Amino acid sequence: MTADQFSRRDFGKLLGLAGAALAVPVTAEATTVTAEAAATRAWRVAGRRLAGLGDFDSTMESFMRARDITCGSLAVARQGRLVLARGYTWSADTTLNTQPTSLFRTASVTKPVTATVVLRLVQDGRLQPTDRVADLLGLSTSADSRLQDVTVLRLLQHLGGWDRDVSYDPLFYDSAIGVDLGKRLPIGRDDIARYVTARRLDHAPGTTYAYSNYGYLLLGEIIEKVTGTAYADHVQSTVFTPLAIKRMRLGRTLVQAAGEVPYYSQYTGTTVMDTSGSQVAGPYGSFNHENNAFNGGWLASVVDLTRFATIYDGATTVLAEDSVSRAFAPPEAGVRADGSYYGCGWHVRPVTEGRDTWHNGSLPGTYTLLVRRFDGLTWAVMFDQRDDPSGESYADIDPDLHEAAEAVDTWPSGDLSGEYF
Repeated sequence: MTADQFSRRDFGKLLGLAGAALAVPVTAEATTVTAEAAATRAWRVAGRRLAGLGDFDSTMESFMRARDITCGSLAVARQGRLVLARGYTWSADTTLNTQPTSLFRTASVTKPVTATVVLRLVQDGRLQPTDRVADLLGLSTSADSRLQDVTVLRLLQHLGGWDRDVSYDPLFYDSAIGVDLGKRLPIGRDDIARYVTARRLDHAPGTTYAYSNYGYLLLGEIIEKVTGTAYADHVQSTVFTPLAIKRMRLGRTLVQAAGEVPYYSQYTGTTVMDTSGSQVAGPYGSFNHENNAFNGGWLASVVDLTRFATIYDGATTVLAEDSVSRAFAPPEAGVRADGSYYGCGWHVRPVTEGRDTWHNGSLPGTYTLLVRRFDGLTWAVMFDQRDDPSGESYADIDPDLHEAAEAVDTWPSGDLSGEYF
C-alpha cells in the first residue's frame, strides 16, 4: 500500500463534506420503516461479475447487512471495460430483487451531469465561464450588488457566495419561503430564486468554497435559458444519447418510475408537497424532488453512471480534452491543505500517480457515490437509504470499496458492457 493509497482511504472517511449535500433535517418521531426483523431477511444477488472480484460482493454484503439496507447496486469498470454489474437485495420481500439496471435517485451525483452540459455549452461557444449569472437570468442585484460578480464558473465550483452552513439551504426551506412569498405549498424553482435573490450573499463571490445546491439550480436555469430547451431533453440529446444511455430520467417526489427502487428512512417529516401539515416518510415528501432536478434529481442505474463517467476519460465525443481539463482545474479559492478541491461538478484530489475524482450524494432514502481513480478504475454504488438505527456511517463505503479494489490480484480482461445497454 502506498502512502497515497492510505491517505485516499482515510480521506474517504471524511466524505461527509459532500455526503450531507442534500441533507434534510427531520424532527418527527422515528418510524419503523426499516424495522424488518433480520431473521426474516434473505440475501440475494443479481447480475454478473468477472473472475477474481469476489471481494466486492463480500464488501457490499457486510456493509448492507450491518445497516439493514434493503437495496444496493454496484458497477465496477476498468479502463472503460465493465467488469462487475451487481444488484443486491437484503429483504424478506421476495418480490424485491435489485438489478444492476435498477434505478436509484442519484442525489448530488446529478451535479457532474449538469456540469457536463454547461461545459459542453462553453465548448460550443454558447456560454463563457465569465458570463455573469445575473445578466443571463435577469436577476436583480438591488439586494446585494455582489450578485453581479457571480459567474458561470463560480457556480460550477461552489464559489457563488451562498453558504448553507451560515444561513440555510433554500432547496430545503420550502415552508419558510412559501410563507415569505405568500405562496401555498408546493413552491417552485422560480419561487426559490426570487426569495434568494432578495437576500444578501453569505460571502463575496470567488472568495470562499461553500457547497451550494442553489448554485446548481441556477446552472439548470441557465441551460434552459441558453438552449431554449427543457433541461432533461437537452441533457438526453447532448450527453446521454451519444453514450446510448436510455434509462436515466428525472425522478419525482411521489411517483415511482418503472424499475425504480423503494426508499427507506427511520425518520418522517412534514410534507412540503401541500399545506396539510401531514407527517410523511422522509423520502416521500419531506423535500421536493422536482425542485432539486438540476442539483440532485436524476434517476440512474450504476451501469449508466459508469458509462457516463467515460466522458471524463476522453473516450467519447461529448467533451473535448480542453473541456475535461477545465472540469478538473483548480479553482480560484477553496483548495484544501491536502491539495483537494472542488472542480466543475467533481471533487478532485491529486495523488502521486495522477488524480482521483468523485462525487457522492445524500437524500432521505438515498446514498450514492461515483468514483474515478487515477489508475483507470471507476465504480458507482447506490443504496436506497442513508440512515438506520445502527448509526453506522454510510460514507464508509468509499474506503471499503478502495480496499476491495486493492485486494484484486489480477484484473480480468473481459467486458460486460454489451449486456447492460
